[in-house]
Amino acid sequence: MAVAMASLMSVIRFSNPKPLLPFHFPPLRPSPFHFRLRPSPPRTPLLRRSSIAAAFSDQPQSPSSITIEDNPLLQDFQFPPFDVIDASHVRPGMRALLNKLDDDLAELEKTVEPSWSKLVEPLERIVDRLSVVWGAINHLKAVQDTPELRSAIEEIQPERITFGLKVDQSKPIYNAFKAMKDSPDWATLSDARKRIVESSIKDAVLSGISLENDEREEFNKIQQELAKLSKTFGENILDATKKFEKLITDKNEIDGLPATALGLAAQIATSKGHENATAENGPWMITLDGPSFMSVMQHAKNRALREEIYRAYVTRASSGDLDNTPVIEQILKLRLAKAKLLGYNNYAELSMATKMATVDKAEELLEKLRSASWDAAVQDMEELKQFARSQGAPEADELAHWDITFWSERLRESKYEINEEELRSYFSLPKVMDGLFNLVKMLFDIDVVPADGLAPVWNSDVKFYCIKDSTGSPISYFYFDPYSRPSEKRGGAWMGEVFARTRVFSHDKTSVRLPVAHMVCNQMPPVGDKPSLMTFREVETVFHEFGHALQHMLTKQDEGLVAGIRGIEWDAVELPSQFMENWCYHRDTLMSIAKHYETGECLPEDIYQKLLAARTFRAGSMSLRQLKFATLDLELHSKYVPGGPESIYDVDQRVAKRTQLLPPLPEDRFLCGFSHIFAGGYAAGYYSYKWAEVLSADAFSAFDDAGLNDDKALRDTGYRFRDTVLALGGGKDPLEVFIEFRGREPSPEPLLRHNGLLQTTA
Repeated sequence: MAVAMASLMSVIRFSNPKPLLPFHFPPLRPSPFHFRLRPSPPRTPLLRRSSIAAAFSDQPQSPSSITIEDNPLLQDFQFPPFDVIDASHVRPGMRALLNKLDDDLAELEKTVEPSWSKLVEPLERIVDRLSVVWGAINHLKAVQDTPELRSAIEEIQPERITFGLKVDQSKPIYNAFKAMKDSPDWATLSDARKRIVESSIKDAVLSGISLENDEREEFNKIQQELAKLSKTFGENILDATKKFEKLITDKNEIDGLPATALGLAAQIATSKGHENATAENGPWMITLDGPSFMSVMQHAKNRALREEIYRAYVTRASSGDLDNTPVIEQILKLRLAKAKLLGYNNYAELSMATKMATVDKAEELLEKLRSASWDAAVQDMEELKQFARSQGAPEADELAHWDITFWSERLRESKYEINEEELRSYFSLPKVMDGLFNLVKMLFDIDVVPADGLAPVWNSDVKFYCIKDSTGSPISYFYFDPYSRPSEKRGGAWMGEVFARTRVFSHDKTSVRLPVAHMVCNQMPPVGDKPSLMTFREVETVFHEFGHALQHMLTKQDEGLVAGIRGIEWDAVELPSQFMENWCYHRDTLMSIAKHYETGECLPEDIYQKLLAARTFRAGSMSLRQLKFATLDLELHSKYVPGGPESIYDVDQRVAKRTQLLPPLPEDRFLCGFSHIFAGGYAAGYYSYKWAEVLSADAFSAFDDAGLNDDKALRDTGYRFRDTVLALGGGKDPLEVFIEFRGREPSPEPLLRHNGLLQTTA
């Protein structure tokens, strides 16, 4: 994420996808970063026609379009009207909004002065208003995609980008920020305000403010084209995923699939017109959506089926009208051209301009972790082969990609006597959420309470919550959309911002607008009368995304442009999310969530101990996998030459030689589904997961040092974490924030110890 308010372009495109799952192929998860319009603890989700709609009412209207007064995007809403916004509102609503904001920008440029009230506050109003509306539209596209919504966004997106560039490249605004920094009053500004000014100047430069005439025109064309290509990339993946369906009528073909997976497969078949499908008798439908795909890779004894599904997955969006190969080529070409226009040697250098790391430091960390992981990964593979051989598997000496996950699951069951599928019965979604909320109450002195009905939602499965402080006062809200809906919803899991905390949008200038977030997952929905039963990995995913949400919702920063997750360097933003995952292994926390959904029985102590022991199972292999993606990302954005003798797939194969024990298939087109770097915000930034993992492991070690069985010590340490990492937002350098919490600079040792890899470096 670009620092502080960043350019308007980056402000409305932030996302927090989780890293790729510890298998070869997870669902990915891009999503927009959005802001909001107005605070005050809401009492009703109803829309009201207000001065905002009135301001738009004199805009030209098409007789066939919805009137401006009735357009929900333009109302003075307390929460976004997700239940009534549809594609028909996008074109007229966005055009009216852009016209109004264009007038506001022209007025600001005429009256701007190098002061907070005459520069930053009116600019935040413009940025925020566009961000909340565009953010709501793009959020709906991510969770409720339709051809009509796609078409509307595709038509309006160039106009939105043109306005964003106009803001980013405004000379009067840029000169006012520079004058503010050069003024005698600079020393009197708070750290947060200094960060806003400095990052605004930097972001203007990175948005082409210094370019003139033809170069600026070329830069702006590149920005438009990159946005279009990114949108196409994501849509191709969604469409390719939806396109694949395999109907199975012979139960022998899916031998090994557990009851939950069979129930899901029958449920999918029913939704596709096979009305009499049952878990017991079928037919069953397999798709490339996460829960369906992974159930086959982990459990199907039918090796031919695993191979078919694997090959389909790693070649998604790589042929025909949905081929992402030319899209990737053009994205890389344009990113390089953009970097060179701005004076950088490559796009990776441009990307690092707003991060903690440099290209060299990122590569140094990746290599250190790779060397620590390699031998352990070799041992993992040998152990897997020996186990498969002991089970009489004919493929044991030549394990293929579609064998690794299956035999890893069998080895884990044998070695630790843990059956991932049987564990589901202990992890029902309601119990998991209760345990998570009890944990954050203990650590951070907050209460999470249901608030369904207070805000409109986009699907009946979506839950709404309020977070209250120790006095019972609301401090934030969030939506939670937990279940997979492959026909309309992107895969993966993410957290996004709806509204940010800010004093600018308070009515009396003494209070603040409260932050609102959304959390989106894609776990297995309830099947029949069973609640949603989660894998342990899905439990970790919920904790991960809630970590992001907490940093947004518990911020105490009142400067809206650096509140919560805004303004935090991208390679530090995963700290709280990865930190929260550690609590899934904390005994009291795990025992509070792990209760059998039918009997209420707690997870047996011996199973808990086995989960702990299995935590570092195949850690070397899992680490290498993340390092492969991070290294490939940097290689494509620093050394690859678009149109040169080496193809993107040649680069993939070359990087794999140092980061994979099993070479990719010649036809592997994983890159065509790598949304993080081609449709999300992680271009030349995937290394951030490992960079932030160093920070998060070290941060959690503070709780370890305090004593994980000492509630008072945990509370004291938790309050300190809340008041630093979760409270300060982007208003302070993330390294300074970490030192304020930990008392020293971060060390990679806790991460290596946490992964059981420390001895490998000796």
